[in-house]
Amino acid sequence: MTTTLLMASLIVSFLLILYSTTIVVASSESRCRRYKSIISFGDSIADTGNYLRLSNVKNLPQAAFLPYGESFFHPPSGRYSDGRLVIDFIAEFLGLPYVPPYFGSQNVSFNQGINLAVYGATALDRAFLVKQGIKSDFTNISLSVQLNTFKQILPNLCASSTRDCREMLGDSLILMGEIGGNDYNYPFFEGKSINEIKELVPLIIKAISSAIMNLIDLGGKTFLVPGNFPIGCSAAYLTLFQTAIVEHDPFTGCIPWLNKFGEHHNEQLKIELKQLQKLYPHVNIIYADYYNSLYRFFQEPAKYGFKNRPLAACCGVGGQYNFTIGKECGENGVSYCQNPSEYVNWDGYHLTEATYQKMAQDLLNGPYTTPAFDWSCLGSYDSVDKDDKLVVAPVFARKKKRKYGRVAENWKESWIIN
Repeated sequence: MTTTLLMASLIVSFLLILYSTTIVVASSESRCRRYKSIISFGDSIADTGNYLRLSNVKNLPQAAFLPYGESFFHPPSGRYSDGRLVIDFIAEFLGLPYVPPYFGSQNVSFNQGINLAVYGATALDRAFLVKQGIKSDFTNISLSVQLNTFKQILPNLCASSTRDCREMLGDSLILMGEIGGNDYNYPFFEGKSINEIKELVPLIIKAISSAIMNLIDLGGKTFLVPGNFPIGCSAAYLTLFQTAIVEHDPFTGCIPWLNKFGEHHNEQLKIELKQLQKLYPHVNIIYADYYNSLYRFFQEPAKYGFKNRPLAACCGVGGQYNFTIGKECGENGVSYCQNPSEYVNWDGYHLTEATYQKMAQDLLNGPYTTPAFDWSCLGSYDSVDKDDKLVVAPVFARKKKRKYGRVAENWKESWIIN
């Protein structure tokens, strides 16, 4: 009897150790990965040229003209900034190519990365927003359209490789946005009430969550999911509410109630992501705190190398915030600052390359991701510096400035499709 009990005890102990080891190994495998590709969904914050390629040659968007791209790409690449975006700095960090826009591309592959993010895109479908009395005339490439497009091209992507399709998705870092901001921007700028707009929050969160679950089913294992920005610090929003009797934060100059709205969205998103993480324990779902990684620049601009007037746009004209609705960056007669790296705000809606670089660095290495990225398995990874510390190199390719107001050379051959 004693021998039998002893054997049973040993078997239970062995099984417990085996179970614990399995959990540790599975957890470690899902948390630290050598990403071989980036897959991106979202709007202009991650758009590397899709909207430009989707545009009619006779009606090109602002990002087709200098000074867009003037700090790095020469000519403009269709990015809504003076240079690189967060997605570009992530690619540099991982030693991967800049992710090209999907639309209009001839050779799409996992090796290059796949970017379906489009300027003006919404989390909710355009038809739904129109039914709510919200116009979204920029694009109908919503999150669900981007996801369905990805599903359609996936068989061909996988057929061109000897690797398993789920394995390729598992080795990709999937960037889910930022998405949802335009679902709020459109109704705010159309004069909808805060209560009307707040009703959209759970629907937007559900759309993001649904897209993540779809991608998990396809084999996705690592998701970086950004929250909303402190929109009360945006030159566009500050200008929109300039004539209204609105309280401003005496310390930053931002509009507190707008920022609280952004925080509300983020809190709801974090709750949903925690629920998803419980449902899929072997998937790594990382919340990217775009709000606080940006807000600190408005609190202490000089500390981070920015001018003491961080709310004004670098590229724009008129008013307290160098921004006028309807007369915006990229248009004739609109000037831009000589040193964009000293500005947080690029064009009133979007941020400068310098801002994105600082955000990306602390998203990858610092306190603005939950859970934090685990780079412990990377060893001699290409982005490790001499001190064996993973960093995003704060290097900006600054070339001689050019006049703008024209489309860069060879755009017809390299950018645009009808």
